[in-house]
Amino acid sequence: MKIRTLIVASLCIVLAACASAPSPRSPAPAAERAGFSAKGNEVTLFALGLIDTGYRFGGKNPQAGLDCSGMVSYIYDHGAGLKIRGSAADIARQGRPVERASLRPGDLVFFNTSNASFSHVGVYIGENRFVHAPSGNGRVRIDQLDARYYAQRFEAARSYFD
Repeated sequence: MKIRTLIVASLCIVLAACASAPSPRSPAPAAERAGFSAKGNEVTLFALGLIDTGYRFGGKNPQAGLDCSGMVSYIYDHGAGLKIRGSAADIARQGRPVERASLRPGDLVFFNTSNASFSHVGVYIGENRFVHAPSGNGRVRIDQLDARYYAQRFEAARSYFD
């Protein structure tokens, strides 16, 4: 547990340092998307706290294990007090579309990972990274949107915050 706390604290410091200037790789966000949202930051911190949690198909809590949509539902409920439910596709239909260049921490990113639209979801944490619960490795982890596998399968982004 101490190692997880240390990792989360380290990642928070890194995210705070990264927040001081916009990424040179992406254009400046639209005025209405500028900066960070308080709820988005809470969601991001909560997501980081779940790193290395076990994967379980249909899982909806960290004790039993999480799948991607269960992880997002759990994070949004506990990190922002928002109840969102259903599959990754259901969650995508409920959110407001966001351009990839305007992503903010706490937004959701969606992928086609099983020949079905919106079959995987993760929480964007900034600097082109996202937290998700992939079935392949059995653990919640951080990956890059630019990683070849995810870049080829990226479909859309959604926001639940102003």
